[in-house]
Amino acid sequence: MNDSPIVLRSIADTRNWSSEIRRSGTLGFVPTMGALHEGHAELMRVAARECGVVAVSIYVNPTQFGPKEDLGKYPRTFESDLELCRSVGVKAIFFPSDEIMYPHGREDFTAVEVPSLTTLFEGASRPGHFVGVATVVTKLFGIVQPDFSYFGRKDYQQWLVIKRMTEDLNLGVNLRRVDTVRESDGLAMSSRNRYLSADERASALGLSRSLKALENALATGETRVKPLEKCIMDVLGSDPGVQLDYARIVNADNLRELEVVETHIPESAVALIAARVGTTRLIDNLMLPPISGRTEIRA
Repeated sequence: MNDSPIVLRSIADTRNWSSEIRRSGTLGFVPTMGALHEGHAELMRVAARECGVVAVSIYVNPTQFGPKEDLGKYPRTFESDLELCRSVGVKAIFFPSDEIMYPHGREDFTAVEVPSLTTLFEGASRPGHFVGVATVVTKLFGIVQPDFSYFGRKDYQQWLVIKRMTEDLNLGVNLRRVDTVRESDGLAMSSRNRYLSADERASALGLSRSLKALENALATGETRVKPLEKCIMDVLGSDPGVQLDYARIVNADNLRELEVVETHIPESAVALIAARVGTTRLIDNLMLPPISGRTEIRA
């Protein structure tokens, strides 16, 4: 049976623990905001396979929430999070307070910004969001000092922002991207799924169904971006319970516009979706074209 992870609350204790671990092995790190689910568990399992020791952070970062977003009601489930971490062999949890992370307050902190990737899509819909993400991840890397860090592909734009930030600032952390984990019915796992009523959850399945329709259209030989985007919007537009924010197919490396999907280059493009179902905002994505022989979304 796995032992419970040690819970670290101070920066000094966390750095001391990390330094001791890295003297004799490799440290993998999974930053989270808690409310952990199977998607997080998969990140931890991949980290455990690649590294000798795995650490997790649990911190609901206030600077990545807008004034009308769900910071106050974001689920805090530390006891169940602790049990999930224990079950997959996590050795330590960094669990700081706001005072530890932002000693000068939330309104007066040194910020990290990645301008070229943060003005579109989630950045346009959630102004300031990626400044908060980039800043807190930079701080977490500086505190935990891991060798490797693991992120889910569901938050694809976030992945690109963190990747660029880590490269540009020479942070010395090796990044790993792990595929989206889905429910058996295709819904991408998210901590916000718990907000959905039964009817809303049925509507939320439209996101994965629209991506499946896109995948099928590409398989028939359609490569033009506009008709492919229409496949997504036709599915989502058929359900009045889904309020679409965006549905776009763009370059997978830089989020720039495309006219066609280059089918000879696997995963050269990405389809990005954001929609509101009830009061819950959901995102999903699909890499295009898929790697040969691989189907991500089941019909």
